[in-house]
Amino acid sequence: MTRPPKTPQTIAAGADEHIPFEMAERILDGENPLRVWREHRGLTVGELAERSGISRPYLSEIEIGRKDGTLRTMAALATALEVEIDDLLPADIATNAGE
Repeated sequence: MTRPPKTPQTIAAGADEHIPFEMAERILDGENPLRVWREHRGLTVGELAERSGISRPYLSEIEIGRKDGTLRTMAALATALEVEIDDLLPADIATNAGE
């Protein structure tokens, strides 16, 4: 899915999604963004696994931090959740990505 770059203009035009404060707070507090987005979308682990073409146990292991998803897996999850891959990065990685 191709999205316009995130700028104040695209956000104001509604081309980017605003997230509730509670979601941002959960992610900043260290909760797995994948789980936060899945719950925000109202999906179960099984539903997201099916939509993204991965196994339910593998998705559960990614959510609890036991396994890292491959780039291909994370791309499939991002597509199923209708977000960018970087939206699924933990807060500490996303914050340090520009260093």
